[in-house]
Amino acid sequence: MNKKTSALHEKEGVSKPETTNKVSAEKIKFNRAKQNSVNDFVTNILDGNITFLSRAITLIESTNVKHQQKANEILDCCLPYANNSVRIGITGVPGVGKSTFIESFGKHLTSKGKKVAVLAVDPSSSINKGSILGDKTRMEELVTDKNAFIRPSPSGTSLGGVAQKTRESIILCEAAGFDTIIIETVGVGQSETVVHSMVDFFLLLKLAGAGDELQGIKRGIIEMADAIVINKADGENEKNAKIAKVEFNRALHLYPIKESKWLPKVLTASALHNLGIEKIDTMISDYISLTKENKYFNNKRNEQNKYWLLSTIEQQLKDNFYQNPKIKNALATEINNLEKGSTTPFNAAKRLLKL
Repeated sequence: MNKKTSALHEKEGVSKPETTNKVSAEKIKFNRAKQNSVNDFVTNILDGNITFLSRAITLIESTNVKHQQKANEILDCCLPYANNSVRIGITGVPGVGKSTFIESFGKHLTSKGKKVAVLAVDPSSSINKGSILGDKTRMEELVTDKNAFIRPSPSGTSLGGVAQKTRESIILCEAAGFDTIIIETVGVGQSETVVHSMVDFFLLLKLAGAGDELQGIKRGIIEMADAIVINKADGENEKNAKIAKVEFNRALHLYPIKESKWLPKVLTASALHNLGIEKIDTMISDYISLTKENKYFNNKRNEQNKYWLLSTIEQQLKDNFYQNPKIKNALATEINNLEKGSTTPFNAAKRLLKL
């Protein structure tokens, strides 16, 4: 076959200009955002403009001081229009089918006239800190739904792989009119704990016959879960799913009654075949009704706000410490002394803190 006429023939691409660097790329990326005032952003977000919502979240995620200031102003203006959604956290080990489940569940909600925002937190590449899963490519139907918004965010170095700015993004999505916010965790590390501190309902996805039953009990995630859904309960796996359901129900009885007075449920589902999705939706609605009636819903959100206040203070103190030029120089010296064996980690820390 003639190589030049082959459909697989590749032409040499345009080489990257030598003058391009990270600083100029950052300036180009936010050029549009600079052209719009805070009022422009707020007005368009309240009108449900997805473009402005996306750009506002990009400002939130930026490490640029000016972008952060603008993002904070936008957040302050949008705050009175927030807090009117149901926030659902979804977690599970990689391969449990989180993205497939979220797409199936999201499509079910939009078919009922709901507006769904999915804040999918990707694990970051350890090399360039970029997102490596690409949730938009794994939710092909939901991403084209006019009543859905999917925002994958690189987790960076924040606790448990959860994007540090996810909670601020929730406020903007609520102000834009989204009445259901779904937060997907990476399903590893401590991300479950962090997501639990920012949602109203915490859903744990499990697989049957994968040795996952004991792991869930051992890690204590069940104690946080408001419901457990055995996913991929179809075909030959349906029998195993029913057995797993019984086992998890037994495990739930070992835990004390939740402060919410809600008894966690165990359901089976097949997100791939849209089986059991309606029951899960009904269950979450029942939970919201119960917790709003007994005042737990608002109490929990107030406690979450306190948690994030203290967490933000701690993070800011930590950032200020490590960004201090004196600390940077002294830290290098102390590390060198540690390697020489001329000091202990505790004495080194005391000297650094005195600075």
